[in-house]
Amino acid sequence: MSAKACDIHHDERRHRHLIAALVIFTALVLFVILLIYLILHPTKPQFILENVTVYAFNASSPDTLTSNIQVTLIARNPNKNIGIYYEKVDVYGEYHGLQITLPTRLPNTYQGHKDVSVWSPFLYGNDVPIAPYLAAYLGQDQMAGVVLIKVKAIGRVRWKVSTFVSGRYRLNVNCNAYISFGNKNNGFNVGHGMKYQLSQKCNVDI
Repeated sequence: MSAKACDIHHDERRHRHLIAALVIFTALVLFVILLIYLILHPTKPQFILENVTVYAFNASSPDTLTSNIQVTLIARNPNKNIGIYYEKVDVYGEYHGLQITLPTRLPNTYQGHKDVSVWSPFLYGNDVPIAPYLAAYLGQDQMAGVVLIKVKAIGRVRWKVSTFVSGRYRLNVNCNAYISFGNKNNGFNVGHGMKYQLSQKCNVDI
């Protein structure tokens, strides 16, 4: 083979290598763009407060409140290609803006694509001081037969796409639980408690 033919063959091979490198580079750029899009545009998880079981919810003098309730939270990941890590998620009860139970920490959880997670934490608050006006509100609500307890969950989430895991984002979940005290037609006995089936959608902010 002549030197000229060798040069032509070498140039063709170099040209093929250059094209292959360009194709690989383009594919990587497109993958990174897609990855960034998925990371920056995930759909936030959906939460439902499925039920609440009330074992104690008693006001006493001088102006304290004792609560012992169990809640069932259902979280659904609506994303097809994105997993969700839940980390350091605390659940607690609130009445008229006052935290009435200690926070209960949920186990760290990974939620796959389109997956569903269920948690049933107990929430306790013993002799929590409440302002006189809140005690009055509570008395009015109990007289009316319905008390609104807010079940809140606060923690962190991370998004997972393939092997990439994002940074942490703050998770805020707010669920309304309308408890009909005194009306047993809206609940049923579970041991020493009264269970209320709610299936209430929650507000989720990330």
